[in-house]
Amino acid sequence: MSTNITLLIVMGVLFAVGIYLLLERSLTRVLLGIVLLGNGVNLLILTAGGRRGQAPLYQDGLAAAAYTDPLPQALILTAIVITFAVTAFMLGIIYRSWVISRADVVADDDEDLRVSQQSTFDFEEDSPVPEDTTEFEGEDSEPAGNHPEKGPRA
Repeated sequence: MSTNITLLIVMGVLFAVGIYLLLERSLTRVLLGIVLLGNGVNLLILTAGGRRGQAPLYQDGLAAAAYTDPLPQALILTAIVITFAVTAFMLGIIYRSWVISRADVVADDDEDLRVSQQSTFDFEEDSPVPEDTTEFEGEDSEPAGNHPEKGPRA
């Protein structure tokens, strides 16, 4: 199977620009990054789907390898719908942000800044744990009823 190098280059550019835009503070740029990543994923699925072939409808006398696999096409349609839903959701968030603050830039939250400057030591998770000791050692530690050397208890 040979892949189209142009599709791979376009896919790489879409992923790179999409990730760059996702790291911005402007919600509009984040939305554009999500759209570009969605299109990059569609090209990735299309490229991974293999070569073109006959329509996936049964024809008498046609080998199975000559058909096109319909699964990548179904995955691309699903990815388009998911990208559309996320885009609609992000447009709603951008609109709400614009109505409330007249800006679409995500500002630093004071509480997040305070938490980020705290120590990362957590007493419950980071304290040393003593070795596991038990007070039930010795002969009586076997379950009642079956003793390996003495047989069943009476």
